[in-house]
Amino acid sequence: MSGVSVLQHFEAYQKARVAFVQSVAEAATRPQNIEVMQNAGVMQLLRPLLLDSVPSIQQSAALAVGRLANFSDDLAEAVVGNEILPQLVYSLSEQNRFYKKAAAFVLRAVAKHSPDLAQAVVDSQALDALVPCLEEFDPTVKESAAWAIGYIAQHDASLAQSVVDAGAVPLLVLCLQEPEITLKRISASAMSDICKHSPELAQAVVDAGSVAYLAPLIAHPDAKLKRQVCGCLAQIAKHSVDLAEVVVEAEIFPNILNCLKDNDQLVRKNAATAVREVAKHTPELAKLIVNSGGAAALVDHVSDAPGNAKLPSIMALGFIAAFSETLALAIIVSKGVAPLKEALVDEPEDHIKAACAWSLGQIGRHTPDHARALAEADVLRHLLACMVHEDSSEDLKMKSRRSLKAVLAKCTHLQALQPLLRDSPIKVQKYVLRQFAQLLPHDVEARRTFVQNGGLQYLQELNETVGGKLSEYINQINACYPAEIVEYYSPNYSKKLMEKIDEYQPQVA
Repeated sequence: MSGVSVLQHFEAYQKARVAFVQSVAEAATRPQNIEVMQNAGVMQLLRPLLLDSVPSIQQSAALAVGRLANFSDDLAEAVVGNEILPQLVYSLSEQNRFYKKAAAFVLRAVAKHSPDLAQAVVDSQALDALVPCLEEFDPTVKESAAWAIGYIAQHDASLAQSVVDAGAVPLLVLCLQEPEITLKRISASAMSDICKHSPELAQAVVDAGSVAYLAPLIAHPDAKLKRQVCGCLAQIAKHSVDLAEVVVEAEIFPNILNCLKDNDQLVRKNAATAVREVAKHTPELAKLIVNSGGAAALVDHVSDAPGNAKLPSIMALGFIAAFSETLALAIIVSKGVAPLKEALVDEPEDHIKAACAWSLGQIGRHTPDHARALAEADVLRHLLACMVHEDSSEDLKMKSRRSLKAVLAKCTHLQALQPLLRDSPIKVQKYVLRQFAQLLPHDVEARRTFVQNGGLQYLQELNETVGGKLSEYINQINACYPAEIVEYYSPNYSKKLMEKIDEYQPQVA
């Protein structure tokens, strides 16, 4: 056999390998093929090809492994079980940029499924190979590495700490300053995944100088970048007053409020989340938001956003209103009560209704004027309806009851209180009657209206069946009227009159 014919066998073998890895990589893009390939032992066949002498075969093999691992956690576990990770990690530091991208993709595809698989990636020393990739000249290699690092960090605090310890954060901040928008997005996303777990991790990201580069990107024209930036700032601000102040000092207001009017729904939601995470900490931060025009912007977002997207703004309004009567009044003046009531009535999901009930309670609990704003908007009746409705969740019932109780304790608007008297359970009737008992002795017109609207008659009927505190309040209200009026409206009055007729002996001449 001649040398040429011998080489033909080698060429045929190489072509077969190329055809195999390319076919597998292509087939792995279609879910219906995955199980067939898995049963055929595809991982064991791809493993040696990752160390092939031909770079294009290595890359296609890595791409195929990544696509398979991306599909399910079973296949990702097969990557770990077949000891493919050490090979990839070794190649990451040795090979060209195309292979590095493919290898980082495999690491990302394995790490994304669960903390255990992400830990397996860390245990294979992947971070030591991924972090230097953030310094590569090629921006697409940086993107792949940053993406894999973010997927490792997202699961829990210990994995995120491993990422920080590997020195990734300063390099992610540098990536944020690169001109490529996709690299900025992925870097912001990775930092967000690190920040979210604990104040210490968020502090590590802040200490690397990230906020100064994140804040100006709020005004960037790219919607996907703004989503990640607002999300990252929210994850930093949520942990403590100090971290929230760092975010505020980077002058995110009023720019972030403009994001509440953005065309992209996720930008609006993430911006509202960032505002909420700042607002919840102190009265000073809440006041800063209101002074920047935040109350009106949040109210508009509650009115415009669909379903779950309005939840952060609903909660932000509650946090702001909770701090002081002045801040609560700012929300009332910004016409915040009506959209919160509409969401309470119209939203199908109980957790959104519960958030509205809580925020309305925070607005109305300060003074009689605040409570009157809620009463005149017919909020009290709807809070009661949520509280007594059999399909309401326990959380919704509890928040509605607490809010109703807090507002009733301040409410002096008797016309709004009277309808609640008939429809409420005894626990709520107690609070309504307490208000009447306090207010009727000092208001002649209110006493007259209470009688005309059937309130006094209802109290006499109620007095037949209840006792304790309720009876005490009813007796206090009865004391506001002449005895004969009270007797006239008591249920037994007509019977007594009939008895008098029976007992009466007419004087016949």
